[in-house]
Parts: sequence; structure tokens; C-alpha cells
Amino acid sequence: MSIDLIKLRREFTSNGITRAELDSDPFVQFETWMVQATQAGLTLPNAMSLATHDDDEIGIRTVLLKSFDEQGFVFFTNYNSKKSKQIECNPKAALLFYWSDLERQVKISGVVEKTSTLESIKYFATRPKDSQLGAWASSQSSQLSSRQVLLSQFESMKAKFNKGEVPLPDFWGGYRVVPNTIEFWQGRGNRLHDRFVYKKDKKDWRIERLAP
Repeated sequence: MSIDLIKLRREFTSNGITRAELDSDPFVQFETWMVQATQAGLTLPNAMSLATHDDDEIGIRTVLLKSFDEQGFVFFTNYNSKKSKQIECNPKAALLFYWSDLERQVKISGVVEKTSTLESIKYFATRPKDSQLGAWASSQSSQLSSRQVLLSQFESMKAKFNKGEVPLPDFWGGYRVVPNTIEFWQGRGNRLHDRFVYKKDKKDWRIERLAP
């Protein structure tokens, strides 16, 4: 192997975080970190790894967070995709935000539920028209014989919806990850990182410090 991965090391320089600095509400704390990640000019700070699994295998991929509030974290996708089929089989998932320039991670785990059709319609309407057409054209996760097939499907949808608004596909919409744990990780020197996890306790959240 031409790359010596052992030598790919980076020393973390952050001053870390303390329990006193954390908001008692994990969603407020997440918003603070998301604002800071956005202001830092990071590329797609709302990109998150989504892990799902069924009886046969675990799946992981990057999706984009499109909204969040006290109810959970929302992303959108094709309901016939591999991830959706795994969610249907086992409605639990984990999310990971990794902001390397800020030496931070946020890990979230919880149950998954579909958003309302109205939520999906409202978001779908904000997408550029070509992205809306792409949702119609792609049978996500299905096998393709060539890229030309996909492009042909896109052109077909373009002709079909050449006038007026593009409607929401009945096979496309949102999911909300309703968290039961949210962990905030801040890198520190000597790999002695700061980790604080919020755990749902009925209606309240309790905060625990974890060893790195």
C-alpha cells in the first residue's frame, strides 16, 4: 500500500467544552453548534451520515438535514429506496455530523417516523425544478443498465411536466428521527476528548459525561 495511514494523524487543539457551557436543552445546543458550523463556512454543514439496518445488513449513507426542532431531525428521500425499506423493517436509526474543521461531532440515535404529507409537499416545493424532476426520474437504489437509461427517464419527466408545477411523487417524502440520545463530541489534545450525551428521561433530558 502506497499510503501510510498510521502517519495520517492530527493533534486536536480545541479548548474543549465544559458541562457548564452546555444548554440544558439538546436542541438549543445543537442549534448553537449548527450556527457556528455554518458561520465557519464549512461545506454542507447539514450533511449527516444516516445508519439504518434490517434483519440482513446495516446500511450507511450521507443525507442532508433539512429541518429540526424539538420533535426531531428531518431528511427527505424516495420511499422505495434501500434506506426506506430498512426503516420500514426496523424504524430505528443513527445520525452523525462530523465537522472536522471545528473538531466536533454530533451523534444522534432514535426512532424514525414519516413526516406528514403536508411537510413533504412544502419542502418539495422549495427544490429547484430539475431536482423535482430528478425525484420522479430516479427509482432510487434499483439496478440501472446504463446512465443513459436514467437520463432518458429524466427527459421523459421533463416532457411530462413541461408546464405548471411538478407535483410531489407519492413515493417520495420525509422522515423524522426522534432522538432518545444526542451526543456532543469536542476534540481535545492527547485524544482526551470531551463527550457529553443527553439521554431522554420521560419528558426531560439528563446529561452525562463520557470517557473519550
